[in-house]
Formats: sequence, structure tokens, C-alpha cells
Amino acid sequence: MNAPVQHSILVIEDDSVLNRLLLKTLVRSGFDMHGALTWAEARARIDEIAPDLVLLDMNLPDARDFTPLTEIVQTRPVIMLTAYGSINQAVEAMRLGAVDYLVKPVNLEELELVIQRALEGTRLRRTGDALKAARKGLTDNPMVGASPAMRQVWDLIEAVADDEVTVLVRGESGAGKELVARAIHDAGRRRDGHYVAVDCCTLQETLFETELFGHERGAFTGADRLKPGLIEAAAEGTLFLDEIGDIGPAIQAKLLRVLETGRFRRVGATTDLRANVRIVAATNRDLTQMVREGRFRADLYYRLTAFEINVPPLRDRREDIPRLVAHFARARARNGRLVGFSDAALARLVTYDWPGNVRELRNVVERALILASHTGLAGPEHLPPLRDPGFDPQTAVACGPVTFHGEPTLDEIERHYLSELLDRHQGNRRKVAEAMGVSERTAYRMLERHGLKSRGEGA
Repeated sequence: MNAPVQHSILVIEDDSVLNRLLLKTLVRSGFDMHGALTWAEARARIDEIAPDLVLLDMNLPDARDFTPLTEIVQTRPVIMLTAYGSINQAVEAMRLGAVDYLVKPVNLEELELVIQRALEGTRLRRTGDALKAARKGLTDNPMVGASPAMRQVWDLIEAVADDEVTVLVRGESGAGKELVARAIHDAGRRRDGHYVAVDCCTLQETLFETELFGHERGAFTGADRLKPGLIEAAAEGTLFLDEIGDIGPAIQAKLLRVLETGRFRRVGATTDLRANVRIVAATNRDLTQMVREGRFRADLYYRLTAFEINVPPLRDRREDIPRLVAHFARARARNGRLVGFSDAALARLVTYDWPGNVRELRNVVERALILASHTGLAGPEHLPPLRDPGFDPQTAVACGPVTFHGEPTLDEIERHYLSELLDRHQGNRRKVAEAMGVSERTAYRMLERHGLKSRGEGA
């Protein structure tokens, strides 16, 4: 039974013959093995190699009882070894956090099974603690597009997927940078691991540090338990750092250390852990300019830009728009009923420049699907006036004559569209219903839901 090479084990055993035997045997099983004969030597080795698991002798020349166990178990799994086994000792060791307790002479086959079980248990615990974070990285919308610009993106994804190099994905807001990151994960050797996405622009710097690296119990006020960070949540998988240009100087320095050494330290901890994770970052900012202005570390910039993928804006791949429209329509089909788009509607969508990119297209299509749900065919009348409102595509999304700062919800889009129709038809509910392709009763319910007033048919 072979273990992955990346799992490192530290044997803390003062019997030099047994120590060498354990090292020699477990190396053959594929583990990265290290040894220490004393507790003082072990402390230095833990800082040096950041082992994934520790085999710990019960009695060491410079430490007795459970003192080393209580220190080590806070950061990594520990299997106790002793020549003097007792029920009381076993119970106490397990109560303090040891994952198992073996009596010498150790059966080497049993020991290997115990190690495998301990490593798998640690992985499963991290999975449970980080399930919510991992789910945040999932997306319902795979990448869609067969244009030359998108084929080039796919070629780059295929080239880098099985490599461990850090990837920087560049592109405008809404262009699909996270979909590229997810595609890299799904196509690579880490596809069976977790994909964890972090939005760097939504967390304060102090909170971001504890989310990314985790924290020890008592590290700060309110830290009443040990909390693994997102780096541990993404173990053996991919960590996606969205909007990397928004992180502050302190986090930039710590992230650089992770990329350079493959190690990190929880907030409040005194020893390192291994960062067994592939990092993909994304930005819509000009990091080169930020480096010139001193707002982004040059050394971190060079680490991140080892391999870059530029996601084209939607206006540079207009031939993909009909495919995207069909994809969004299929995704929102209700009760098996698929709403289509007329040629005239598609022509308007293809000729628009889409400053909000795919995200804006999705919002417009989904609004049209709602309005055309009773007719089964979306036409130009179900689309907002598609004209460039002259805003910054990095910070706003346009819908009709209204500019939304940030990504609007469907309810917001629907309400503004209804308001526009009420103004256009002087509040006549019947004409509003006709323009929407719905019954007057349905229009009345929609207006009531949004708190909008109208006049009846005869008004």
C-alpha cells in the first residue's frame, strides 16, 4: 500500500535502532520520513519540515508523559508509541487528541494501516470543516464558447492543467475568470481534490488572514476553538484567489511566503503546516501599474505571473453569444419548457458591446426569459434598450436606462423594467401587460409584488 509522496512523517523515538527501522520501513511505503531522538531535536525538526503526522514515543530523555503530545496535537495528527501500555494511558492519550496508541514492539503492517487511517481521518475532518467554503467554489455555468479567442484560452488551460505552477487569470469583470480557474482544476491532476474559491475584495484584512490561514484556539478574543483555514480546506486541490489585486500589504507578504516555501502558519500558531495546494489567482486590475505605484509587491507579482491566461471580453468573441444565450435558456427552463430567442432578438444581442461581459448577458437573457415565459419566444420587445451607458465596466452593469453599481438581482431588473413600461404607457396596466406578453392579471400581480401603482384597462 503506497502513500502519496507529499505526506511527511516525523518519528520521535529515543531508541536509535527502532528509529532507524521505522524510517527505513516507511520510506519503502512512499512516505517522506524524518527522525528525532529527543524532544528538543523534535521541536526543531517540526519547525524545519512541517510534518503531516508524528509518531511519538511516550517517554523521551528530555520529556515525560503527555507534554509533547499536547503541544504537537494542536497542529497535526499524533500516533503514540510506548513499551509500557496500559488502559489508563491509552484513554488519556486519546482524550488529549492522539489518533491512536500502539504498544512496542510495533507490528509494522499494523502501523502502516494506522498511519493511512490517521491521514485519511485528517483529510475528512478538513473536508467537514470546510464544506461550506468548498461549495462556494462550485458553479452551475461551465465555460461556453468555440470562437478562436476561446479556443486559445482552452489551449492554455490544457497546457497548464497538469502542472503545479501558479496561474494568474486576467480579464474584465464578468468575463468568466472563475470559470477558467475551475476548468484548470477540473482538467488537472488535482481534480479529485477540493476547489475552494475566495473573493479577496469582500473580506477585511484581519478577517481575511484568519479565513485563509486559520487560527489556533485563543489566538484572539472570540477564538474559542481551533479553526482550519481555506488553505487546509483546499488540501490536495485548488485554491482560487479572486481579485488578488485587492489584498493588503501584510497578506501579500504572507501569501508570497506560501508560494515560495509551500508552508503557512495559522494565526496564533508557533509551527508551520504544509500548503499542499495549487493556487490560481485572478484580477481585473492592472497589477503592473500597481507595482509601479508601490501598491502591490513586485516579488509577489513575478510569482503570480509565471503563467498567465487572458480571458477575452465578450465583445471580442461575439460568435459565442448565440451559444451562451442557448446555454442560459436551457439552464432556466422551467417544467421542461424551453423559451427560444427570435432572430431579431439575437441580432440585437450580438451587435451590443456588453460592457458587463457574460455576467451582463446572463442578466439580460434571464430577464427576457421571465418576460417571455408565457409566449415561449423572446423577441426584441423583451430586451432592455441595449446602449452603452458610458460607465466603467469594472464597477457597473447596465440594464435599460438604469445603471446598477454591482451585479443586480433579477427582482431589481424586473422592477426597473416594469417602472419603465409604466412610464412609457402612462400607467395603463393593459398596455403594460401587452408589451410584456403576459395577461393583465399576471401584470397586476407583478406590479403589486413590487409595490408599483397602475391604472386599470379603461383608464
